[in-house]
Amino acid sequence: MLKPTNYLTKVYGKPNGWSLETYERECEGYKVAQRVLTTMTREQVVDEAKKANIRGRGGAGFPMGVKWSFMPKVVSATRPHYLVVNADEGEPGTHKDRTLMEENPHACIEGCIIGCYGIGAHVCYIYVRDELHVSKARLEGAIAEAKRKGYLGKTPFGKEYPVEVYVHTGAGAYICGEETSMLNSLEGRRGEPRLKPPYPAQAGVFGMPSTVNNLETIAAVPTAFNMGCEAFSKLSLLHDMKDGGVRLYGLNGHVKKPGIFELACGPTLNELIFELGGGVLGDRKVLCAIPGGSSTPILCPEETVNAPEEKDALHRWHGQSVFDVPLGVDTMRLVGTMLGTCCVTVMAEGTCPVLAMKNLMQFYKHESCGQCTPCREGSAWLYHTTDKILDGKATMAELDALHDVANGIMGNTICAFGEGTAMPALAFVQKFRKSFEAYILGQKKHSEATLLVQ
Repeated sequence: MLKPTNYLTKVYGKPNGWSLETYERECEGYKVAQRVLTTMTREQVVDEAKKANIRGRGGAGFPMGVKWSFMPKVVSATRPHYLVVNADEGEPGTHKDRTLMEENPHACIEGCIIGCYGIGAHVCYIYVRDELHVSKARLEGAIAEAKRKGYLGKTPFGKEYPVEVYVHTGAGAYICGEETSMLNSLEGRRGEPRLKPPYPAQAGVFGMPSTVNNLETIAAVPTAFNMGCEAFSKLSLLHDMKDGGVRLYGLNGHVKKPGIFELACGPTLNELIFELGGGVLGDRKVLCAIPGGSSTPILCPEETVNAPEEKDALHRWHGQSVFDVPLGVDTMRLVGTMLGTCCVTVMAEGTCPVLAMKNLMQFYKHESCGQCTPCREGSAWLYHTTDKILDGKATMAELDALHDVANGIMGNTICAFGEGTAMPALAFVQKFRKSFEAYILGQKKHSEATLLVQ
């Protein structure tokens, strides 16, 4: 069941909706941060945040409040804490965070203030990829406005708890969306992932305890604390699965009305595609959908849920299409994919899945940082072999080897980039093998392949 909300998007589209004046008028801007800093302890902030059940909105889905609790209890001058907000958003098909930065930047800044206080930090860095020029300008403008009003600086809201927020520009490398690569980039180093442990809460940016949160995660914090974090969690249709609150859902691809929609957690793919997206272009059937950014395995509407036992988490949807299962962190994992960034890409019948896979593998080949051999060599091999299949020059043995190469990447890299390459590749080959075979057998030609459906 769709439950539209407008907590994060209330000022979207309003004249100067990104200004402090509008944010204060429409959203009671910064009153929540003032109340938190002046009436709550750091421990109370973290305990309250846990009740919101905000699962990380950047892809991994880790509970925000739990992550905050990992930070050391003691803060010293020699071991300062940092909040780092990941707004790199380089995942193909993902376009939600930039709308927050451009349309509602003050929610992001207010969330940073509360987050800093909760984890014992005095400095926050918002890491934004270079191409998002409007996003950076709006954030910097919001920071300047907040400082002029005394919401940021040495004594925010008159409290002796300095908070500074800085916008840091990345160079446009997808790998820097991975948290430890981003930390290296923030320090001026090459954007390569770090071995863990130590985790950022132990040794993050500049080797100091750090919390890394996605931008939408942080932007939801003022809303959660304003209504009460438990009440915020209960807005979700998946509150019982500890997947709480509201979030932004992106919809793109072969739909009539693509866009960003704010909803209570738990809509289904069918609801997004047909109720909000107006259906598929040309009134075609859905071939498949990528549920959460390009690194998540595709789902096909003919796949059904197999959960016959009452104890199964998905039992209530047993026998139904996976397109009728609520989009949640755990529900998507249980149907064989991931919620990821929660931006859905729809492909209509007539789309060539082999060409779609080639496009994705070309991206991952280009964006691999090269640090791990399985990812560096494997992503290139997946791309070149898929291209060879499209040209009708590959063998069945090479098609079979796609499985082996992709499986060889899984679990053998420092970060999840390799798995984000391998998982969609495996899904395409497993679910559309006959399409791959058709090119090898000469039944289809590269010139006939298309991604454009009218």
